[in-house]
Order: sequence, then structure tokens, then C-alpha cells
Amino acid sequence: MAIKRDKVDVVLVGFGWTGAIMGQELTDAGLNVLALERGPMRDTPTDAQYPKVIDELAYSIRGKLYQELAKETVTIRHGVNDLAVPYRQHGSFLLGNGVGGAGFHWNGMHYRALPEELQLRTRYEERYGKKFIPENMTIQDFGVTYEELEPFFTQFEYVCGTSGKAGNLQGKIVPGGNPLEGPRSKEYPVPPLPNTLGAQLFEKAARDVGFHPYPAPAANASEPYTNPYGVRLGPCNFCGFCENYGCYMYAKASPQTTILPVLLKKPNFELRANSHVLKVTLDSSGKKATGVVYIDPQGREVEQPADLVILTAYQMHNVRLLLLSGIGKPYDPVTNEGTVGKNYAYQNNGSVNVLLPKGTQLNPFVGTGAGGVSMDDLNGDQFDHGPLGFVGGASIRHIRYGGRPIAQTPTMPGAPRWGSGWKAAVQDTYQRYMSIGISGSVMSYRDAYLSLDPTYKDAFGQPLLRMTFDWHDNEFDTIDYLGKRMDEVAKAMNPEKHFVAVRKKGSHYDTRVYQSTHNTGGAIMGTNPKESVVNRYLQSWDVPNVFVMGACLFPQNMGYNPTGVVAALAYWSAHHIREQYLKNPGPLVQA
Repeated sequence: MAIKRDKVDVVLVGFGWTGAIMGQELTDAGLNVLALERGPMRDTPTDAQYPKVIDELAYSIRGKLYQELAKETVTIRHGVNDLAVPYRQHGSFLLGNGVGGAGFHWNGMHYRALPEELQLRTRYEERYGKKFIPENMTIQDFGVTYEELEPFFTQFEYVCGTSGKAGNLQGKIVPGGNPLEGPRSKEYPVPPLPNTLGAQLFEKAARDVGFHPYPAPAANASEPYTNPYGVRLGPCNFCGFCENYGCYMYAKASPQTTILPVLLKKPNFELRANSHVLKVTLDSSGKKATGVVYIDPQGREVEQPADLVILTAYQMHNVRLLLLSGIGKPYDPVTNEGTVGKNYAYQNNGSVNVLLPKGTQLNPFVGTGAGGVSMDDLNGDQFDHGPLGFVGGASIRHIRYGGRPIAQTPTMPGAPRWGSGWKAAVQDTYQRYMSIGISGSVMSYRDAYLSLDPTYKDAFGQPLLRMTFDWHDNEFDTIDYLGKRMDEVAKAMNPEKHFVAVRKKGSHYDTRVYQSTHNTGGAIMGTNPKESVVNRYLQSWDVPNVFVMGACLFPQNMGYNPTGVVAALAYWSAHHIREQYLKNPGPLVQA
């Protein structure tokens, strides 16, 4: 028999960025908030101690901060008639685990959305006509505009102490920033990070070709900073240990370095780690959530009543919990009915790799998670897609992440992979090899979706989430075009050698190689219940006292990293919960 706890005002399921944001905002509104996190407690002093934290073998290779896939994972297949098999080793994407989630070990790339990305179907139909969008492509508008989200983009940047330079300040183009971005109400809180030599070379070459490079927005503070919550961040020291690691310098924004120190001191907030939520409980009508059921650290089943349930876990976990709880109608690709699981998308990455002349000293060990140079000339709808015949684009950048000895010792194609020949190749390339990264968008399709697996179960006996996904011709055409344009930039750098590394048409999605942890869709937002799981305020159409956060909301994926949009949407939703829902609980949008 389940243990029953005292009722709380709000229960948060998962505690990463969105959980921290919701916890802070709703406790400020006077609510009693409980956060349940499936993984262990993590904090900077205990889990980012120097020098223990800069252990590449423990963190990057063995995945010390990742989810234990033996207990719960996803199954993956390419097509609706294929057999899905479990994802047993972290490869294509890295599922975080513990307090802070992936926000503890991310790189800190902190982009906003381009305005057209939030109204993508409308934009393409108006500019190119409805027939331009392939019939099986299910892209749609977010249901919220850039102008509506702008204050919340700004709010998160100031919480994070994001380094950058405005390019469009209140409609005025400002030299030194991104001239293609949407208008900003304020300058970045701190200046851009200094550029490494590689970033300087890429910036010059991109300008020479006619593009508009700008300092990449980085949630790695360039100088000491105190955020609006009164939490202090230190300056980044370019140690080269950002992704997969906690930040021992307190320079990389994470829930631990920006919100948690304030939130944990509040008497109306409680965080319970090692608490695995099994389902959201509903009343007899199925239209009201009564709380959640979870397994506590002692392995006991616990019933936690709550007036408001907010899913703040990772994208896949939120979708799976909706399906396990019977909230919303599961998506069926055959009938094209239902919404939960619909519009799964990913990131379409590539690169152009450059070997500079002998004698170049890039010093690759001087790295930071997100600092560098980016460009948007080929992103969103910033270029004419009409003659090209495809939808989408990419953010393109050079970021020097570091020069770690195991995984960051690149060699040129054809070099020996072992022994003295490999050592010689590493010595030859280490100081003069650099990459131009292409982070491509992925559109949503009728046959790309998430569902419950009929065969495989987790350690608690519940069905695993099943992913059905493969690349489509539109994405092959996009990355091919982008690779050719970046080839121009590589040539402008006058390298000894360079090569374009983009996937070729006909290849399949390969889970073995890391690509990005930018999984999106499955619980998409929108303007009507027939096409979305939640409304524009991230409230469930079916169960109004359930709200859903995260990249699962995206109707398709953009070229940017998702965190900036995810957090802005969380602040947007929290604002409307405080200003509207709490005053009159019920649907914020009438279906």
C-alpha cells in the first residue's frame, strides 16, 4: 500500500532548468512547492570539486553525470514497421541525471529564437506558398511570438549572466553584434568572452566571404557577475571542461550557480532527490490531476497529492509520463490523429574541418563551453529558400570546447588510428586543426514520433518510450547546401587541407555517434487541441491543472540550441500561472 504524504500546492516532476525556474517563481507567489528529482542531489561544492571534476575518463567517457540506461532507457527504430531496440550506451544524445539535469553539465550555448522560427509555417506559407512545404512535413507555429517572449528571453539572460553583444537593440542595429537577430530590450548583462585564435580566424574568413559573424552568446560569464536573485558567478577561466562537467569556477550558468542557493533556503520549497515519479494521478473524471505517485529512495511507493502538477523533466521523460498517465490522446501516424508523441525532431549536424599551415598555434586546451563566433546568415529564413527547394537552416559557429587528451585529439581522415603512426598524426594536427560547426534544424514529419514500447520495460515494470525517427530528404538537401557554403569560408582561411563532413542522402540515423542532446517535440504547444498537447501557456488541454515544460513543446527543431527558448517559455508560463491561473484556476485558453 502506498504511503500518502500531506498535500502541497505544487509538485514539480524533475529538477533541471525549468524545475528551478518554476520553483523560484511559484514560491515567490507564496505557494508551497515540492520538487521530485529521479536522480541524486548534485551541487557545485560537492559535485564540481577541483581537481576531481576535470576527470575526462570519469565524466566524458564513462558518463558519471548521465542517466543509468540499465534501469531506464528508450527504444529506437527508423520506421513505423521496424522493430525498436533499446538504447544501451550513451551515443547520439546524453540523458542527464540528478539535480540540475543536463543544465549542470551543458556547454552554455545561450541563443534566443529568430522571430520567424516561432511562426514557421505561417512564415513559409506567406513567403513561398503552401505547396512549398512537403505534404508529410507537419511543422506548425508555436502559438507565441518573439515579441511576447522577448522579456522572458531577457530575464533568463540576466539570471545566467550571459556573455554577448546585442546586434539589434530596440530596433537599432548595433555594430559588433548579430544584425540578423530579433530586437532586444536590453544589452547582454556582461560583455562577450575573449576570442581564441581559431574564433578570430573564422570571424575574418566569414566576413571576407560576405557573412555577418558575431560573438556567440555564452552562459559562461566573462567577468564577475551578480544576478537578479543575488547569486554571484565568477569569471570563466577557459579551462576546457564545460560539457559533461560541473563548473568549479561558478562561471557556467546552471541551476546550481544561479537559482538553487536562493531556492533551497525558502521555507515553502522542498527538494526530494532519488524520487522516481511513475505517473500523474487523475480523479474519476480524468480531467483533473490529484498529484503523483513516485518511488522514494527506500524503494517505497508514495502518493503525493497536489493542486498543481508541472512536468519539468527532460523532453523524453515528460512525453513518457503523459503517455503513462493517460493525459491526452496518443499520436497515431497511420490515422494522423492524437497529439501526445507527435512531431519528434532532432538536430542535423555537420562540420567543415580545417588543417591550418604548419606553425599555427591554436592552443586548443584554452577552451570554454560556448564562447566563440557564430553566424545566422544561413539560419531560419534569413536567406531565400525559394530557388533551393528545402525548408530550414543552421546556426554556424566556431567554438573551442577544449583540447582534452582522450576525446579531443583529432587527426585528419586516413591517418592511422593506433600506434606510432597515430601519435605522429596527433602531434602534427593538434595545434592547427579546427572545426566550423553546422547545427542544422530538423523539421517534423508524420512518421517521426514517440510512443510507448509494446515489448521493453524499465526497472519498475513500466513500458519504455519508443522513438521512431530517421532523416528525410529535406534535411539531406539542407545540410548539403550548408556544407558547400561553409566550404567557401574554409577556403578563405587558406588552409593546408580542409574537408566537408556532412551526412549523405540515403544514410540512416546512427545512434552510436554523439550528435546533440537537442531532442524536441512529443508534447507540442499550439493554438488548438487537435494539433497540440498544451496551449500557448503550456497548460494541458485535457487536464488544466497540469503544465508541461521543456523542448518537448517545440513543434519542430531550429538551428539554435534549445535551452534559451526552453527557459523563456518556462518564465512565460510561470508569469501567466501567477497572474491568471492562480486567480481563477481553470483553462487559460478555451478550446
